[in-house]
Amino acid sequence: MLDLKFIRENPELVKAGARKKRLACDVDRLIGLDEERRSVGRRVDDLRSEQKRAGKAMGKASLEERGTMLQAQKSLKGELKGLEEQLGAIEAEMYGLQLEIPNVPADEVPEGKDDTQNVELRRVGEPPAFDFEPRDHVDLATAQGWLDIEAGARLAGSRNYVLIGDLALLEAALMQFAFDHMIGKGFVPLSVPMLLRREPLVGTGYFPGGEDQTYRTDDRDELYLAGTSEVPVTALHAGEILPLEALPKFYVARTTCYRREAGTYGKDTKGIYRVHQFQKVEQVVIDVANEEKSIAHHAAILQNSEELLQALELPYRVVNVCGGDLGVPHVQKFDIETWMPARGSFGETHSASRFYDYQARRLKLRYRDADGKVRACHTLNNTVAASTRLLIALLENHQQPDGSMCVPAALQSLVGGRQKLGRAL
Repeated sequence: MLDLKFIRENPELVKAGARKKRLACDVDRLIGLDEERRSVGRRVDDLRSEQKRAGKAMGKASLEERGTMLQAQKSLKGELKGLEEQLGAIEAEMYGLQLEIPNVPADEVPEGKDDTQNVELRRVGEPPAFDFEPRDHVDLATAQGWLDIEAGARLAGSRNYVLIGDLALLEAALMQFAFDHMIGKGFVPLSVPMLLRREPLVGTGYFPGGEDQTYRTDDRDELYLAGTSEVPVTALHAGEILPLEALPKFYVARTTCYRREAGTYGKDTKGIYRVHQFQKVEQVVIDVANEEKSIAHHAAILQNSEELLQALELPYRVVNVCGGDLGVPHVQKFDIETWMPARGSFGETHSASRFYDYQARRLKLRYRDADGKVRACHTLNNTVAASTRLLIALLENHQQPDGSMCVPAALQSLVGGRQKLGRAL
């Protein structure tokens, strides 16, 4: 969340940031409540001081005086209890309003209402020029006996699938290659839970607002299935004060992710582009509160993912995400969209995000600086590889006229040294 002092001192900037993101919030109400909180808080402090003074005076008072003083203490105690309850209600409403106030987007974030107005920064690689009629990933994988969407639906409902044989092997190879790529960059590998309490989801900015996209267990456990390992990895040090020498933290996690995809029915329904469960390798950076360093980290984690796509010999483009497509906690986000021949366009496969101290404040993720001052950390994250969408890109871009698929050199050692997968159809 944003620092309350920052909101008080920059209300118009905060409002402009919310407008740019097309998000509703009540900055004026929060500031008004903050003034009320401080006024009531001062009165509470005064009454507590008065209580202490009266308590000391009681010991010196005569029996006759004590009766009057006890009555006054009783009245004071009742007034104090009422004010404390009022203060608690004010602070609870303030906290709820503060959670809804989005991070202020960077000046470089373009104006725009949705993903159709994201701004392309660069393209890398050329889409393949086929001298045959290319197939889409569903036709290719189904014909090879690699994909069974009907079985997935029988087992778990729509937007589920079963990968079989070489496609399951290719998924495992892709995830291992991505994991190894990041470990080679010095990132510390993690295995984290994806069944989480509410607090990490609030702390990372997914709640409130993202509840309808998240699977939840019943009321006995009150746990949630996370849609990305960004949540548990970023929250790993929640509530801690890290020593300066422990930063930066570079983490990479390989997990299964779960998304309800509420509100997307009828959109990207064919195949495995938009599904409820998939594999993902995610990179997370936690560092000191320095904007220049955060911007440098942002460029680095974006490059990590671009290197992976280049190794997979996949054409892609990088876009600067516009305000209307930017989430609540983001300062700036770059999406990577990979070429998918059957779509005749690029499809989003990666999102590289920086947050400054927005997530860390919510998580109470802090460090002690060189002067001994406790400060909120800066956080960033980016997809390294999301299985289903990259499998689409691999199948469609590397398909051969006979229906088989060429394996990029980077993955060959992970699929038994084979250069091709599949039989001639």
